[in-house]
Amino acid sequence: MAFKRLLLSLVLVVAGFVAGFVVTGRMRTVSDSRAETPPAAGAATQNAAAPAPPVVTGGPDFTPIASQAVKGVANISSLQVVRAPNSPFANDPFFRYFFGDQNDLFGSRDRRSLSLGSGVVVSSDGYVVTNNHVVGENVRDITIALPDRPEIHGKVIGTDPATDIALLKIDVRGLPAVGWGDSGQLKVGEWVLAIGSPFQLSQTVTAGIVSATGRANVGFADYEDFIQTDAAINPGNSGGALVNTRGELVGINTGIFSQSGGYQGVGFAVPSNLVRRVVDDLMKYGEVNRGSIGYLSIEKLTERLAEEIGVPGTRGALITGMARNSAAYDAGLRPGDVIVGFNGRTVDDPSQLLRDVADAKIGSTATIKVVRNGRTVDVKVPIAGSSRRR
Repeated sequence: MAFKRLLLSLVLVVAGFVAGFVVTGRMRTVSDSRAETPPAAGAATQNAAAPAPPVVTGGPDFTPIASQAVKGVANISSLQVVRAPNSPFANDPFFRYFFGDQNDLFGSRDRRSLSLGSGVVVSSDGYVVTNNHVVGENVRDITIALPDRPEIHGKVIGTDPATDIALLKIDVRGLPAVGWGDSGQLKVGEWVLAIGSPFQLSQTVTAGIVSATGRANVGFADYEDFIQTDAAINPGNSGGALVNTRGELVGINTGIFSQSGGYQGVGFAVPSNLVRRVVDDLMKYGEVNRGSIGYLSIEKLTERLAEEIGVPGTRGALITGMARNSAAYDAGLRPGDVIVGFNGRTVDDPSQLLRDVADAKIGSTATIKVVRNGRTVDVKVPIAGSSRRR
C-alpha cells in the first residue's frame, strides 16, 4: 500500500514537470513570434543620415505675390466731426413716435468720430484709393500708415458716394504702388487675395476665389457691379486690395454680407476697371461725371406688378416717378413705362439701368426700349453730364 502511494506521487510529480515544460515552451514561442528583429548598427546609422522627405503643401504658393502686394496697402484713420443732438430723447422711440425729430429744441453739439480702414497705393507719387465710407463726411484729419514708414497726414482729392470710392493724396515719392489689373478678365473660381487691416491687424492677407462677378442689389452703393469673393473680409478690410495671382489690383474690398457682423464667406469688392475710371475723373476734376437722363424713380418689377401692368415676366425697370424738367420726360418717357432695353442691351433690373445710363457717352443719344400699355416703344433720349464742373 505504501509502495502504491509512493508510485502515485512520483507519477504526479513527473506529469506536473512535463506540463510546466510544455506551457513554458509555448509562451516563449508566442513571444518570439511577436518580437521584431533589432536593426543592425550599420542600418541605424544609414537611416539617421537619410534626408527628410520634401513637404507637400497641396495648394498654390502665394508667398511671392503677398510679400510684394502688402507693401502697397495702407492703414487709414479718418477723424470726422459729426453733428449730434443734445436731446435726451434722441434715441427714445416713444418720443420720436409722438414728437418726430424735434431734437432741435435741445440744440446740438459737435462729436468726433474715428473711422478705421485700409487703402491701396495706386501711384508712386502718393495717390491712395480707399472707400468713401472709410473717409466719411466733414473730415478733419486723414492719417495714412504704410509698412516700415511713419504715419503721414493725407488730404482728400475727391469722393464718389455712388461707387463708394475715395481718392487720397500724400506728399511722398517713390512709393510701392500696386499695379492695375483687368477686372473684366476675372473668371469665377479664380484665386484672389484680400489684403487689408481687419480689426487693426495690419497687412493681413487672406486667400479665396472669385465667387461671382457683376453682383448688384446688395445695398452698398447706388452704382453696383461687385466682385463677390469668399476670401475672408472683416471690419477694417474696407478700402483694401483684392489682387489676382499676378499681384495685380483687380478690386477694392468694400463690404461683407453677414448675419453676425463677421466673416461668413460672402465679401464684395468694386472691380478695378470701374475704380480706375472713377480715379481718373477724381484726379482731373475732383468729382465723377456720369451720363444722366434726369431724375427717375424706378422700381424692380415683381410678379404682381408685372401682372397688373400687363408685362410678360419680371425683367425691366418700372418708372414710378420723374421730374418734368428732365431730358427723359421731354423725350417722352412717362411713369408707368417699363424700361426693358437700353442701346440694344436687355435691362434686367433697376441697378443695370443705372449702370447703363451712367456709362453712356455724354452728348450721345440713347435708344430706350419701353413697354407701355402692352406695346413696345423706342424712345430717343439725349445723355447729359451729371457733373457741375463740366
